[in-house]
Parts: sequence; structure tokens; C-alpha cells
Amino acid sequence: MARGPGLALLSLSLLPPLLLLVAVIGHAAAQDNCTCPTNKMTMCERSGPGGRCQCRALGSGLLVDCSTLTSKCLLLKARMSASKSGRALVRPSEHALVDNDGLYDPDCDQQGSFKARQCNQTSVCWCVNSVGVRRTDKGDQSLRCDELVRTHHILIDLRHRPDTRAFNHSDLDAELRRLFRERYLLHPKFVAAVHYEHPTIQIELQQNASQKAAGDVDIADAAYYFERDVKGESVFPGRGGLDVRVRGEPLLLERTLIYYLDEKPPQFSMKRLTSGLIAVIVVVAVALVAGVVVLVVTNRRKSGKYKKVEVKELGEMRKEPSL
Repeated sequence: MARGPGLALLSLSLLPPLLLLVAVIGHAAAQDNCTCPTNKMTMCERSGPGGRCQCRALGSGLLVDCSTLTSKCLLLKARMSASKSGRALVRPSEHALVDNDGLYDPDCDQQGSFKARQCNQTSVCWCVNSVGVRRTDKGDQSLRCDELVRTHHILIDLRHRPDTRAFNHSDLDAELRRLFRERYLLHPKFVAAVHYEHPTIQIELQQNASQKAAGDVDIADAAYYFERDVKGESVFPGRGGLDVRVRGEPLLLERTLIYYLDEKPPQFSMKRLTSGLIAVIVVVAVALVAGVVVLVVTNRRKSGKYKKVEVKELGEMRKEPSL
């Protein structure tokens, strides 16, 4: 049936509103796509020329570069805001630090790095390294932290389920290196080694200040993203949990412990050791004393036996001439 001129005019009159509706829907969809693919703890919006998507970290409000990892300092602050063989395993250095102080609200600079001195709400202050881990005794606000000491060596100590069969070391090494390169954007040269002794895995990350070029991901940030993934608290939006497979076999990780080694040794005084560490020292001292006592008593007993034998032999020698 032929369409009349009135119907054609009606269709033309509806065209501008339809185009406007399409434009609005398209704009809304574009706004929905304005997210940070490397940090879910951000607020994003389109602004400026061309409606460029810009994202700011929760808690600090600082702009973040969503093409790379967000610094650990900004992530910690956002978390606080959201809550109110060759294969032998490596022995951590005696100066290696473990983050035992838990989550705190850090003070970050404009670049997102930790400030050398951190304080809590009760005016207790301490010095931290570039990873944000305390490296001095705690003091008051008169405490001085002259520099932010860089953490240049990180040891990630992992354990997979012991009831699973042992993985091939070369395959495991290659998969973990790929993971840090593709997921955490860390340059391969900063993954120094992967050690494996069933069921323990150790990943060594090394990065001196002179080695880190502009745009390189910091090993501290890569290690923190990895730790959050292992604990099921991924920083990445919409990626789910960590799914690592070695030759098709899932790598099921049960725990992780991270040691940090700084370019300068930490500065802790004996008088401020924790009671737990003092107890360990006392136990070791008692064990050493007990060992010395046992050794002395044993030597005395042996010495006594030797004397008795000598007396007996001399007695027999004296009797011989009279025979």
C-alpha cells in the first residue's frame, strides 16, 4: 500500500528526536566505559577537551595513570578510605623486613610515593622504606626521617597445595615470568629468579634505583598487586581471582609471605624489641647455656673414666714385678 505524504512528513518530524535519543544513549555508554582497567578503587569521569576519561584514586583524590599499575601507597590509602633448586630455596637476609604492622593510612606525596615519615592519629611516628614498611623504632613527632630508603630486593615466598604433584621447575619458572610480564607489566629483567622445592615457591624481584627507567613498573607495586591477587582481593576490576596454570595444571596457592631488603639496613634498637622476639632470644640463650653444661658434664665423666683406667693399669704394672 502506498504511503501518503502525511505519513512521510510525520516520519521526518520524528527523526531529530530519534537522533537526539541515540546521541544521549551513546554518550551514556561512553560514560559507562570510563573506568580504570588497572585499579578498581578509583572514581572516573570524562572531562576536559574531547571528554577524556580521567580517574582519581579514592582517599587521596590524585590522578592515576590507568595504563600502568597504581602505587602501593595510593592503594593502601584507598583501602583505608573504603573501610570507614639452583633450585635450593633462598634464606631471607638477616636485614630483610616483613610487613608485620598491618594496614595503616599512609601519607603519600604528589607522585603517589610513600613519604619517609609516617604517623598515626596518636602522633606516633616511624620511618618507612619505599614499600611503606617500617624500618625504625616508633617515636614521637620529633622523629626525623632524612630520606626514603629504597627497597631494591623483594623475596616472595609462596606455597601451593602440598597434595598436588610437583611441577616441572622450568615450566613453573616460565609461567610465573609470563604472569609478571603480562598481568603486572613488569619488565622481565626485574624477575631475578624463580626457586622451587615442592611445595614451596620463591620469586625474587630485584630493581636498583639506577636500573628503573621512566615508565618502568616498580617491583614494590608488582609485588603488592600479586599479593592481593593471591589473597583473592584483586585490585584489577572485573578480572576475578588469579588463575595460573602450568601446562594446563592449576597452580593453587595457599599462602604468601613477602620479605623486603633495602639498600640500607633497618635501624631498630634492642631496647624496643617486641616481647615475642625477646622470648625467642631468651629461649636460644637458655638452650646455648644448657648445651654448654651438658658438654662440660660429659667431658668430666669421660675424664673420670680415663683416670680410673689409668689407675687400674698402673696397679697391674706394679703387681707384675712381685710375681
